[in-house]
Amino acid sequence: MNEVDKLKINETNRIGGTNPYQKQSEFRTEGAKKAKQKDEVQISAAAKEMLTTSKLNSTERTERLNELKQSVASGTYHVDAGKIAEKLLPYLNNNN
Repeated sequence: MNEVDKLKINETNRIGGTNPYQKQSEFRTEGAKKAKQKDEVQISAAAKEMLTTSKLNSTERTERLNELKQSVASGTYHVDAGKIAEKLLPYLNNNN
C-alpha cells in the first residue's frame, strides 16, 4: 500500500457525513429565525394595583425614608428585635 492509498477518502456522499459549511449555514438561518421572535411581558392586575398604590403614598414614603436615612447616618437608628421576631415567627412556623 502506498502513501496515496492511505490518504484516500471513501464514501464522501454517505448518509450522516458531515459538511461543516452546511452546518454553519443551517446555524445562521436558525439564528435569524430566533432573532425574529419577540419577548412579551404581561403584568397582572394585582401588580398594576400595587404600582398605583405605591405611587399614591410616595410623599409619605419619601419622608419616612429620609427620616430613616438621617437616623442611620447619625447612629440613632434602633432595630426592635421583638418586632422582627413577631414578623418571622408565622413564616417559620409555616415552613416546618
